[in-house]
Amino acid sequence: MIVLNLSDVCVSFGTDVVLNKVTFGLNSGDRLGIVGVNGAGKSVLMKVISGFLRADSGSVNFSKDLNVAYLEQNAGFESEKAIFDEMLGAFPALVRDEARLEELQGEMSLELNEKEHLRLAGEYTRLEEKFRSNGGYEYKSRIRSMLCALGFDEERQGMPSKTLSGGQKTRLALARTLLSEPDILMLDEPTNHLDIPSVEWLENYLAGYKKTLLVISHDRYFLDKVTTKTLEIENNEAKLYGVPYSGFVKQKQKDREIDERHYKNQRREIERMEAFIENQRKWNRERNIIAAESRMKAIERMDKLEKPKNLPESISMSFSAGSRELLSDNILEASELSKAYGEKQLFSNVSFILHSKERMFLFGENGVGKSTLLKILCGKLPQDSGAFEYISKIKIGYYDQEHQGLNPNNTVLDELWNEYPDKKQAEIRGALARFLFKAEDVFKEVSVLSGGEKARLTFAKMMLDELNLLILDEPTNHLDAATREVLEEAILGYNGTVIAVSHDRYFIKKLATRILELRTDGYFDYKGGYEDFCEYKNSGRMTKSEQEIPEAVAEKGGKTDYIRGKQEKSRRRKAEKQLAESEKGIAECEARLAEIDTEMEKAGADYVKTAELYEEQNKLHARLDELYLAWDEASAMLEEAE
Repeated sequence: MIVLNLSDVCVSFGTDVVLNKVTFGLNSGDRLGIVGVNGAGKSVLMKVISGFLRADSGSVNFSKDLNVAYLEQNAGFESEKAIFDEMLGAFPALVRDEARLEELQGEMSLELNEKEHLRLAGEYTRLEEKFRSNGGYEYKSRIRSMLCALGFDEERQGMPSKTLSGGQKTRLALARTLLSEPDILMLDEPTNHLDIPSVEWLENYLAGYKKTLLVISHDRYFLDKVTTKTLEIENNEAKLYGVPYSGFVKQKQKDREIDERHYKNQRREIERMEAFIENQRKWNRERNIIAAESRMKAIERMDKLEKPKNLPESISMSFSAGSRELLSDNILEASELSKAYGEKQLFSNVSFILHSKERMFLFGENGVGKSTLLKILCGKLPQDSGAFEYISKIKIGYYDQEHQGLNPNNTVLDELWNEYPDKKQAEIRGALARFLFKAEDVFKEVSVLSGGEKARLTFAKMMLDELNLLILDEPTNHLDAATREVLEEAILGYNGTVIAVSHDRYFIKKLATRILELRTDGYFDYKGGYEDFCEYKNSGRMTKSEQEIPEAVAEKGGKTDYIRGKQEKSRRRKAEKQLAESEKGIAECEARLAEIDTEMEKAGADYVKTAELYEEQNKLHARLDELYLAWDEASAMLEEAE
């Protein structure tokens, strides 16, 4: 059953077209992910659907008697109510019925005549049955359970909501929206301000949601887990794909290649026909003129294909550590670092040795001190105890998620030029252009920039320097999926060392070579990637003794040997996995190449089919080269470990 239908929805702000003839429909139970670059119009579309914004033209139609709930970005509470009491707003009918049941109990306890008592008893019985069937005896426990899942334990549920931070208020609004269980649930960036355990809980909750869901998110893992369809907004238009995010990316690329090939083929055919017409006209005989006119009519009858529109412009980014040789393979040595705020202990006795070209990600729940540890390592906060030391002359680049390193009174141009006064204006403007600050944009004041624009400006400042160590605090916040992918490739190509905090699991999975998990009762230093880390944790093999280095090896020299021994074991596991995956990939590629040889023989004079097979063959040969290289690397790593 269709529950939502949009037809030719158009929205403009002044002369700027945001949405142009957006048309799509959703069935009951569909779970739609809405994607697109920052500024594409995703939130505008959501507000039009929810009725918060009126479209210039077109229509939005819902099925009758549907309950619709919309949670926009950064929604929060500003009341005097306690956290738990705020959640009661998700169940107004149950709260009202519960209050009436209490009233009836009080009235029936009074001395009444038999007729009045029977009337009250009858009302109580009917209302109590309705209350029970609608979940009246469970709704408060549901509230407590959801609040705990989103980081509000029972001790905190009595606190006034006005005392919460902006992020906590947003989480509270999310909890109340989920509890209301609407027929159509619309969420705009619901994973903002959630730590990874909370995001995973939300994923599982939404994956089992039986009603219709529309969600805007840049979290690619999240979209793959909770959505069944994808709507992309690009160049003011929308296109619906019947697959989650990863499938959409592949389908979009395939569709674009087909569209470009069809467009080029048609243009070649038209040019060939036009050349024929021109040649016939030169002869200027009756039969030639007739032939030329016939071809002209054929061209006119063609359904002309439009040239595929250009993809939205993306940034260009790279980082460099320079070519200077470091004095040691050890970049940073930290020993027994601890930090607390008042009676709240964030982390304690954290020790590690960071090696050159490692990419270490800090992991843990919100409030455990991940960003605080980064600030300590940057010298922006003092530790309570312990020590850390860098090798001499190392240069650090720090990405602050709050962008406190930017001067709000500067223009974009001055912000970058003041950092590098020796560079020429053309070089500065060229760097800014790589981050999409062009023409008059460079004269904007930093104070008016969006979160995404501030992120791009911060990266531009880091890109122009040679940095041995990048310390990144939530670098993907405010970035759309396309920009996150550019950042991932830039870090993969970086020849230095990285310490980062991120809640983007796709980002962590692609980049991490080491995970340092902070906990209230210790820490766990895992030498390996994110997927291996999760597998190891979920296997039940990790015990508390593994979270911290045992005292028996904590003496000078023993700690380093212990850490390196664990690292070697992790490298061996990674090499074995890489070897198995590359062998499997090689076998699949070679099998498909054999099939292509057979298909080419059968294709005969079908040049279109032959061209497609030849193109696939070239891609497979390139993939084989990559797989053989991976197999060689894994084999070499295993030989070294023997």
